[in-house]
Amino acid sequence: MKGLRNNARTSSRNYLGCGLILGVFFISLTYFTVSNQFASYTSKVATKSDAVQVTQFPSGKDDSLKEKHNIPKKEPLETVSTIGGTEQVVIGHDKFEQGKNDNLYQTPPVGETSGNERKEEIELKKQRDVIKQREETQQKDVIEVQPTGKEREQEIEKINVSEYKEETPQRDVIQVQPPETSNNLGDWREDLEKERMQKGIDQFNKGEKKDEVPFRLYDGPQNLGQPQPLTPLCDQSDAKFDLCDLNGDARTIGSASMVLLIPPNNGTPTQEYKIKPYSRKYLDDIKPVTVKSLEGPTDAPGCSSRVNYPGLVIALGGLSGNYWHDFTDILIPLYIRSRQYNREIQLLVTNNQPWWITKYEKIFKALSRYEIVNFDQDYEVRCFPRVLVSYGSYKEFSIDPSRAPNKYSMVDFTKFLRRVYNLEREFPIKLRKNPGKKPRLMIISRGGSRKFVNMPEIVQLGERLGFEVTVIDPKPDIGLADIARTVNSFDVMLGAHGAGLTNCLFLPPNAVLIQVVPYGKIEHLAKMDFGDPAVDMNLNYLEYSISAEESSLLDAFGRDHELIKDPLAVHQRDWGQVAEWYLGKQDIKLDIQRFEPILWQALEFLK
Repeated sequence: MKGLRNNARTSSRNYLGCGLILGVFFISLTYFTVSNQFASYTSKVATKSDAVQVTQFPSGKDDSLKEKHNIPKKEPLETVSTIGGTEQVVIGHDKFEQGKNDNLYQTPPVGETSGNERKEEIELKKQRDVIKQREETQQKDVIEVQPTGKEREQEIEKINVSEYKEETPQRDVIQVQPPETSNNLGDWREDLEKERMQKGIDQFNKGEKKDEVPFRLYDGPQNLGQPQPLTPLCDQSDAKFDLCDLNGDARTIGSASMVLLIPPNNGTPTQEYKIKPYSRKYLDDIKPVTVKSLEGPTDAPGCSSRVNYPGLVIALGGLSGNYWHDFTDILIPLYIRSRQYNREIQLLVTNNQPWWITKYEKIFKALSRYEIVNFDQDYEVRCFPRVLVSYGSYKEFSIDPSRAPNKYSMVDFTKFLRRVYNLEREFPIKLRKNPGKKPRLMIISRGGSRKFVNMPEIVQLGERLGFEVTVIDPKPDIGLADIARTVNSFDVMLGAHGAGLTNCLFLPPNAVLIQVVPYGKIEHLAKMDFGDPAVDMNLNYLEYSISAEESSLLDAFGRDHELIKDPLAVHQRDWGQVAEWYLGKQDIKLDIQRFEPILWQALEFLK
């Protein structure tokens, strides 16, 4: 028991010692804590002339907050760093702020302050000294770490990236609000689309530039997104004529002289042309037609009628009325353009001339089974799956098979004419197979210029060589069908350069055409107008150029006149004189002996 008591006493003493030590520790800790809190605040000190208010701001807050003062005068601030945070002290004198001649640290003269005030000033001075010491200590403890070169580059890159992102333009979001007058949103959108399309068409019609959207076609994965060339509606590369092909939803408005192509989707690039639908576009009296593609189906006019066959817009007039020009400028180009459709095409004719159509009615009906539309007076909107505008031929009075649909040729055209007019003869006489039978010679008589003044002598020459000779003077009142049948019955045609030779179209293949060329170096015209076409028709062609002695111009002007002596100079100087004298005021007196070999050659072709 005694041992237990001793142990208990020893333990009690030990616990008492530990308790004393802990007590001293907690007391010290409390003292230092109170001291620090006291040091973190600035007491309010009042003097006779100055008042100082100390305001503490929490650590980490902006020190630009507004301070409250007891006096209305704004005072300069001094920032003091402490362990607990940042403090700002309002000082009553600028000299104190600058650290010069601080009157607060000086002892006032005797009699001006009491003992208690003196003690308070001294105490305040001590507190400020402590604050300054702590501030200096903290500044010494702060170590500024400079970034390395690599870190500085990374920081600069971050700054640059952030600046680039800030300056990247953002896509504006435009919100269009419907007008207040619109009660239906669908109606408003429809009106807005119509207004936009109308504005675009007005700009296009006025020639104003518009923002162009690249037109892209999908032609397999390899061309996805690649701009494709827009196929032109019209080919204007030829100097004589233009050709347009509107394949798709095509619509005609004859009274407006307009042909439209309607694309399936909106936003399609538009095209517009002014086309004279005639084979000689340089003529002034041909009325142009507007050929245009719209941006989309939104602006398309409604159809008055819709058919499943194509249409062809052509113009009459021009040089029509002249027999050669009738075929060269209209009928042959019309055949080239429409024959491929096997009559399943409708003709829309501007500058319509009913009398002229009546003259060639059989040809028109053989090319189209549908009625001819007077385009200028057509107020309907006709819808076709395809519309062709204009026509032409690349050769005068002939066809170039390499550039014609289905490689049509003049042989095809003359065969077509023989079927239209029921011409029976497909070949001329063969003298070897028909001994004793005379070949038939037709001489074209002209009533105006370039007429044969010695016609009886020419007839006698032909009869002497074994021909059955007939002189033909085609009159305007004679129907074309009668002329065609008459011409088809002959084997040889003889005539001076002129429209009368156009009747060679009705000669049977392998027949003979003899062209007498007037004086004046116009052989190139004779060859182009009849020589080459005759060969294209599969005819045997002979050409005879008269001499000055066979021309009436020699008697009129004499051998020394320029018209006789130097025709090339006349050509180079004035085409008007060529047309006036060589073509318009010249008659022909054939030298029978000089001309006779030409007829012998004709007979050779018929053997």
